[in-house]
Amino acid sequence: MLNIDQVKKIGVWVILCLVAIFFLTANIGGEKAWKPAEQIVLELLAPLQKTIQQAVRAVEGVWLSYFNLVRVHDENLRLNRQNNALKMENNRYRELLGTSRRLQDLFAFKISNEWPKVVAQVIGRDPDRLFKAVLIDKGKNDGLKVNMPVVNAEGVVGRLVAVSPNYSKVLLVIDQNSAVDCLIERSRENGIIKGLTDTVCRLDYFARTGDVVAGDFIVTSGLERIYPKGLPVGVVTEVLDVPGALFKEIKVQPVVNFSKLEELLIVLKEDPLLSQ
Repeated sequence: MLNIDQVKKIGVWVILCLVAIFFLTANIGGEKAWKPAEQIVLELLAPLQKTIQQAVRAVEGVWLSYFNLVRVHDENLRLNRQNNALKMENNRYRELLGTSRRLQDLFAFKISNEWPKVVAQVIGRDPDRLFKAVLIDKGKNDGLKVNMPVVNAEGVVGRLVAVSPNYSKVLLVIDQNSAVDCLIERSRENGIIKGLTDTVCRLDYFARTGDVVAGDFIVTSGLERIYPKGLPVGVVTEVLDVPGALFKEIKVQPVVNFSKLEELLIVLKEDPLLSQ
């Protein structure tokens, strides 16, 4: 720590230096030549003045850099917030565009105009893991009834198995409890489509002598009174002839991607036996 005498000495030196610098700089701008004494003072004090000036400029630079950094930081925050808002808006418009395109595809789906149709949104999966089903946001108040067929732009999705005033449950074609009477589009021979896994169905009760090969397209036959005739169901992927069996073992890949169900079309086609 500095004592009082040392502080006084330093103060005196600082004052003398400042006074000398004042008189020195006062004569710099004139045309008068420096006297020898002034030259000596200049040589002694100019380095000090230079050091002080450099220190002042350094401090000014630090402060300017700090304020510029704060300003840039605030600007970055503002731009980031603006960028995030634009991203959210862009995502919203992209989702709306996707929904619009899916609805266009849905309404373009070729199906008889004999029956009216209702568009519904998938709002959830059936929590009961024993069944493969989805919940939709339409019900009795929209004209829906049990056993009405459900499709999307790709093909057959399933049928209604439970209906409340505003919601319904759709049993999917890939459920093992589902059964859809179908035919091979090429050979016009019949079988029953049943669920096997989340991505594979089987074609049951197809005679060993029947004409079917991998790649054949399968459509609804319209014989079970639920689905209109000719709706796409799937494509044959494997055909096995089991010795001694009455029927072929046939695996089918559904045309519908059941992991990406969003908008569905319910055909208001009633089962004539249930409507009596």
